[in-house]
Amino acid sequence: MANNKVKQLWAEGKTVVNAWLAIPSGFSAEVVAQCGFDSVTVDMQHGVQDYLSMVQCFQAMHGHPVTPMVRVPWNEPGVIGKVLDGGAYGVICPMVNTPQEARNLVSYAKYPPKGVRSNGPIRSGMYGSAGEYQKTANDEIVLLPMMETKTAVENMEAILDVEGIDGVYIGPSDLGFSYGLVPKLDRDEPEILKIYEKIVKECGKRGLNPGIHCSGAEGAVRAINMGFKLVTLSNEVGLMQVYARQQVAQTRKESGGKA
Repeated sequence: MANNKVKQLWAEGKTVVNAWLAIPSGFSAEVVAQCGFDSVTVDMQHGVQDYLSMVQCFQAMHGHPVTPMVRVPWNEPGVIGKVLDGGAYGVICPMVNTPQEARNLVSYAKYPPKGVRSNGPIRSGMYGSAGEYQKTANDEIVLLPMMETKTAVENMEAILDVEGIDGVYIGPSDLGFSYGLVPKLDRDEPEILKIYEKIVKECGKRGLNPGIHCSGAEGAVRAINMGFKLVTLSNEVGLMQVYARQQVAQTRKESGGKA
């Protein structure tokens, strides 16, 4: 199994710039993989991706220097083992609210004796020579439980103490929602920013890497300056919409009323 670029960047003290794929298209994945991202995450929770489209996205980006990752739909052993067998080098798992749920995630994603993952890396095993994948998978795969509820925040330190996770991933929309706020990505409420500050601090104490979902470069830079170690720049749908709307608006504005 090749070394995980995400872990290499963290070891160098750098922040990972992550892409997010909601569209079930190998071609879209191939285009995004050439845009300079460090990692590309296929979203199987809220995107319209399924397992086969995930594999197609991985195949399309395989020739480019990006780490393939997945947000699974739920903390469930079948899907976690299957995305890893399909080639995921990282798993982002939603709605992990307790240390036991974090321990479950670790168990589902790691081979014995550290976990209960079943052996059968049908595609991921092709990343290296035969039989080598299992020797390093436990160390190379990135595990990021999502911290996105009031309950998870209340259990923050206990969750971060779970052996085997590499950090946590913040879902700003659900986190704000759970505190009675409007769901959005780049949050500025003092109570939420205080939570971010504590997450970054507690991760730092443990050598963990906090990640967060952002709406674009402006929010990502703010997050990096706060101490986050992985930032996601919207998703390909959002990036496409923003640029398309900008181009349409500019065309109409500068056409002198002809469009």
